[in-house]
Amino acid sequence: MATPVSNPRRGVLAGMAAGLSPAYFAMVMATGIVSLSAHMLGIGWLASALFVLNVAAYTIIWVLYVLRICWFGRDVLRDMTDHQRGPGFFTSVAASGILGGQFVLIEGDYHTAAVLWVLAIVLWVVLIYTVLTAFTIKEDKPSLYEGISGAWLLAVVATQSVASLSALVALHWDQPYRLVINYFALSMWLWGGMLYIWMISLIFYRYTFFRFSPGDLSPPYWINMGAMAISTLAGARLIMNTPDAPFLNSLLPFLKGFTVFYWATGTWWIPMLAILAAWRHIYKRFPLEYDPLYWGAVFPLGMYTAGTYQMAQAMHLDFLYAVPRFFMYVALAAWLITFWGLCRTLAASLLVRLTSSIP
Repeated sequence: MATPVSNPRRGVLAGMAAGLSPAYFAMVMATGIVSLSAHMLGIGWLASALFVLNVAAYTIIWVLYVLRICWFGRDVLRDMTDHQRGPGFFTSVAASGILGGQFVLIEGDYHTAAVLWVLAIVLWVVLIYTVLTAFTIKEDKPSLYEGISGAWLLAVVATQSVASLSALVALHWDQPYRLVINYFALSMWLWGGMLYIWMISLIFYRYTFFRFSPGDLSPPYWINMGAMAISTLAGARLIMNTPDAPFLNSLLPFLKGFTVFYWATGTWWIPMLAILAAWRHIYKRFPLEYDPLYWGAVFPLGMYTAGTYQMAQAMHLDFLYAVPRFFMYVALAAWLITFWGLCRTLAASLLVRLTSSIP
């Protein structure tokens, strides 16, 4: 009989892979967008430090993802067809798109960004049709009350991350490819908006017509705002690409109008979500403990910072620059708290596993 150390399924690595949340790439999303926000606001050292950390996190999570697929394939398939956990897989698409944006804007590395762009598109195609088809043809389905959550909007975030990175990548391709990629970015941006309308209608219905307990208000509900924030970012980048794509220039009033529409919708959500968070943790005294899903609350704060800054730049709305300067510190504080929770959890888990392996 193999010892616990020699058997990979009983090792520390296997234990980490087995318990890996499908939504763990949200850490890369959150770290990446806080890094990009710092870059936009001229905090270069912070942007670079978080970029290095993000590359490491992206690599480690992919290794654990692959190991989980190889060792625990049935669990992965079960998660992918689960109405609550399945949408978490879309974080892999968004993480690839945001990391690609870091390579472009912070490192000026367009080749790596192009590889991540292709990977994001492939993951988006595979996941959007696999997960949503599985939800459609699945015989045993949960009720709307049990099945819907803010995590569903990760599909919107994934779509808009592809649109945003496409708009960046397009700038570094010659014609006619630049035109084609901009058209693709516009199509994804519009599809993401339509998808948000479908999903937020169900989520808002669940909010207001079903019983709502503190446990139901999981951190991914902040994606209600984050999905609109990344839509704002993608729209602003399309506006900035209008000189290189005549058809975008002809749609400029539409692009500006919808970008402000997305920003205004995301802004509306912030006080609502803050009130509900206070109700959950202060009034109802719901315990505040580390959960991988909290990265899904950090990401929207960073994305609102970046999206507002990019929109102000693209549309020359100088009076809005005060907003990202404030939210940068809110997002950074949320990131630091969540990262500290991650470090404590990993240290405690590693200590328990190492202790249990001692004869």
